[in-house]
Amino acid sequence: MAKIERFEDLECWKKGRELTKGIYEATSSGGFAKDFGLRDQIRRSAVSVMSNIAEGFERGGDKEFRQFLAMAKGSVGELKSHLYVALDIGLLSDERFSDLYQLASESGSLIAGLMRYLSRSGFKGSKFK
Repeated sequence: MAKIERFEDLECWKKGRELTKGIYEATSSGGFAKDFGLRDQIRRSAVSVMSNIAEGFERGGDKEFRQFLAMAKGSVGELKSHLYVALDIGLLSDERFSDLYQLASESGSLIAGLMRYLSRSGFKGSKFK
């Protein structure tokens, strides 16, 4: 694994950032922009993905990092559920839903992969070498 010294170097954080941007774009116009409750909740869950990765990394402890990654993965699940609500009530097209769902799935897979790596590697601290 390449040396990672900042959370911004983590692929799962980068994918979470891409996901968050996509969610904000999708929720900024049309009916979604007027559904304040769902709009705000889906945005919070997207931001939570990347924020939990960053916070866990910066905490410096291996156990805490894995715990925050688990929370980030949970936020991916929450976001996916919100995407279904948006699809079902007509706020997202089938195509937009598929694109965002795919990004969310990729984010979750990357987080899960990092969690597996950390469990197997005996990772300690916040620097990968």
